[in-house]
Amino acid sequence: MQRAIAFILLLVPGLCTALGIKWMRDMLFGKLSPLLPALWIQFIVGLLLFIGGLAFIGGFILYRDRKRNKVQERFKRQPAQK
Repeated sequence: MQRAIAFILLLVPGLCTALGIKWMRDMLFGKLSPLLPALWIQFIVGLLLFIGGLAFIGGFILYRDRKRNKVQERFKRQPAQK
């Protein structure tokens, strides 16, 4: 069950990332999405979707690998200093 939930959690940002790439590509070819009023807005929204989805997936993988202690020293959490 946990794997299914993890898959769904990664599927949604993955689809957002793919949509962002598609909108940026369509802007370069001059195809306007019916949801957005201008090509430059389409590119900005696509870029934000791409960066947001990629950051979520990267953070998810980093969190999982930190839990399993499979990261390099520089990526490990530092204990809070007093």
